[in-house]
Amino acid sequence: MFEPSTDSRHPQLGAVAGKRTVDRTAALPIAELPDLLLIERSRNRDARAFEALMRRYNRRLFRIARSILHDTSAAQDAVQEAWLRAFTHLDRYEATGKFGAWLARVTFNEALMIRRRARPTVPLQDESTLAQAAPPESPAYDTPLDAIQIREQLENAIDALPEVFRTVFVLRVVEQLSGVETAACLGLNETTVRTRLFRAHRRLRWDLAHRLRTEGAEVFGFQATQCDGIVAHVLGRMYSPAPDHPHAAQET
Repeated sequence: MFEPSTDSRHPQLGAVAGKRTVDRTAALPIAELPDLLLIERSRNRDARAFEALMRRYNRRLFRIARSILHDTSAAQDAVQEAWLRAFTHLDRYEATGKFGAWLARVTFNEALMIRRRARPTVPLQDESTLAQAAPPESPAYDTPLDAIQIREQLENAIDALPEVFRTVFVLRVVEQLSGVETAACLGLNETTVRTRLFRAHRRLRWDLAHRLRTEGAEVFGFQATQCDGIVAHVLGRMYSPAPDHPHAAQET
């Protein structure tokens, strides 16, 4: 179980060659600490660091899961399970790669497993066939749309993309990650990311693609209440007494 850490200092900060150095992170709010320090504290069962990491990455992970599952509730479940899996195996994370990319990969795989359990007979889409197929016709909208209608139109357009293009599109355009970061998140090379992004744009109406480039952050909104719910659920699971210790006291 996670519990508040009694010593939150980074081991590389402190006494060096018999002299004390200043911990420059000591005065920072926990939400502003770098990933590596939060990860180390989480490994030492610091629940506040664990929560800070969740709040930092929840929106990105939700959007990745949502791009696979097409359902808000299922996407939140996938994120919750991904966090539990990630923190159970936190020692497997190697600091040579970005933590966000590692988390994204865990979430991506979790969403795929949930989809397979729900629809075990649905075949995977063939990318070469999709590349040769003509982009579907998009309906024209002649009447002015309000902000909510525009957002719904953009979200529907993204949902209509084939999955192999959609997840790349969400990371590159909606989450505005670089090609390098997107490749790391999905376990692809940069050339594949560029190709899939190009093909995603081909399948969108020009005006939709242009609007998404300028307003992408507004689609598939992730509310504070959703973030709070995921954090509360995961912390509740991590803090709950183990089944074989029914009388274990819950830490506070």
